[in-house]
Amino acid sequence: MSIAYGSRQPCDEARAATRERAIPCAQRDKPWVLATAILGSSLGFIEGSVVNLALPALQADFEAASTGVQWVVNAYLLMLGSFMLIGGSLGDRYGLRRIFIVGTAVFGLAALAAALATSLSVLVAARLLQGLGGALMVPASLALVGSHFEEHERGRAIGTWAGASALTTALGPVLGGWLVDQWGWPAVFLLVVPLAGITVAICWWRVPVSPARERERLDYPGALALTASLGSLIYAFVAPVTIVGRALLLLLAGIAGALFLWREQRFHAPMLPLRLFRSPVFSGANAMTFLLYSALNGALFFLPFNLIQVQGYSATEAGAAFLPFSLIMGFGSTLAGDYIRKGNPKSILTVGPLIAALGFMALAIPGESADYLTGFLPGILLIAVGMTLAVAPLTTVVMNSVSAGETGLASGVNNTAARVAGVVAIAALTGIAVSHFGGAVVTELQAHAVPPPLVDELAQRASRLADLEAPRGTAAPVAAAVSAAVASAYVGTFRVVTLACGLIAALSGLIAWFSLSAGRAPEVRPIRDE
Repeated sequence: MSIAYGSRQPCDEARAATRERAIPCAQRDKPWVLATAILGSSLGFIEGSVVNLALPALQADFEAASTGVQWVVNAYLLMLGSFMLIGGSLGDRYGLRRIFIVGTAVFGLAALAAALATSLSVLVAARLLQGLGGALMVPASLALVGSHFEEHERGRAIGTWAGASALTTALGPVLGGWLVDQWGWPAVFLLVVPLAGITVAICWWRVPVSPARERERLDYPGALALTASLGSLIYAFVAPVTIVGRALLLLLAGIAGALFLWREQRFHAPMLPLRLFRSPVFSGANAMTFLLYSALNGALFFLPFNLIQVQGYSATEAGAAFLPFSLIMGFGSTLAGDYIRKGNPKSILTVGPLIAALGFMALAIPGESADYLTGFLPGILLIAVGMTLAVAPLTTVVMNSVSAGETGLASGVNNTAARVAGVVAIAALTGIAVSHFGGAVVTELQAHAVPPPLVDELAQRASRLADLEAPRGTAAPVAAAVSAAVASAYVGTFRVVTLACGLIAALSGLIAWFSLSAGRAPEVRPIRDE
């Protein structure tokens, strides 16, 4: 789900808090229920953060283009974002325990298939399946806390869940990077397999059976239409097709999107109730969420390639580079949530994204041989502070923009918006990056006096971005010139990407300012129980 290096998704805690009443649960079983919820959430958090660190090694192993590698992330996000709301409904209909076990088992088995994949297409197929498992596992894991703890106990349980999840996601990138360095990219998927097995065992052993509630039909056609629309849109951004082919893909995306909206407007139990968007505050908050998480996922998708392939970091060092971000996001969101009770949500939700925008733009400053402390750390810290200021207040605004009976639905919609944002942003920015790099690398190769035949050959493989290298047997001086040209071209491309992310984040802040001033600012009430 591309929790970008431990960043907390908006409304995560709210999803755990919004349950009608607790399922009877013996006191001795409640610590195990909480442990199950923490493990389930951590599986998704860890997988989302460590896979990005494995992408450079994976790209080199499969000799793949960046447009192909991005599907390793987007295949997962596509299924997760498209079926997340239905996954939450399945837990209510068939029982949280049952759906959580099925989702976690599918998630773990798909991770095993990904680790054993011998081609990029098999790996992407495994990631699609893993995303489907995550769509069942993640909402159920959050709901376990709200379902098995009484109202007066939930505040402490959610706080414990948030702190433990923050710790695991902070350590995840470092552990994942070390695994890549020691055993290669399959290790980041193998890490999930025993953890998923332990989680299923604990849930089966100690979590009480949740009652099934037979309800109306679920909106499977809506989910399929959304998947088709997003999939066609992504493919249009990155596929090596003609202009006509790209236009047809965009047309297909538009038709599927229109069918999705038509379905949601007329189905009696839609996965995305359009009536919620009649509130300018709710609409603005979700637009802000989409843009802010587009910027975050886009920038942090490309940053590991810069650190590892250009700056020469090991995967472990690249993972450690994100530790300040994870720690600030993990432990600072609670403080920000407390601060909003005293502050103005409109101001906070404007300032936070603008600070993050400065951070994205600061990442455009470092060159090919940048020092971490003066080159990358300032931008990472600014992004972390800006996101920390925004996430908890955003949760509160979203929850307070709807009626009390719709808070669970509203939190699911906002959480889905954040995940879908990653799909669209990575695809769009990959297309921009490949286009920019293709022209930049030719210019740099010519400037470094690389022979014209080799320039033409390398230009045909420019979609590999920073992984582009001279063929084996190339004379050492020429190979060194190629490496220098590729590094310089990628840094220029990375600057274009991060500046674009900065503008997107700034636009998010502006939307917050105008949407929250469009009507009366919502009353700020705490999400957690006191």
